Amino acid sequence: MRILYLLFPFILLLVQGAAGSSLAPRNKEQCHREKGFCGFLKCSFPFIISGKCSRFFFCCKKIFG
Repeated sequence: MRILYLLFPFILLLVQGAAGSSLAPRNKEQCHREKGFCGFLKCSFPFIISGKCSRFFFCCKKIFG
C-alpha cells in the first residue's frame, strides 16, 4: 500500500510530460512535410504561423486548407 504513495507522483509526471508535447512542426523538414514553408519572423496574409523552423523562421501554412 505504501508503494502507491511513491507511484502516484511518478504517474503524474509522466502524464504532465505527455500533455505538454506539441504536434506543431519543430523543424524545416516537418514543416515541408505538412505542406508549409518557412518564413522569416512572420507570415503574409493568406498564411498563419503553425510552428517553428528555427530561431527566427516560422512555419507558415494556409488558413483554409
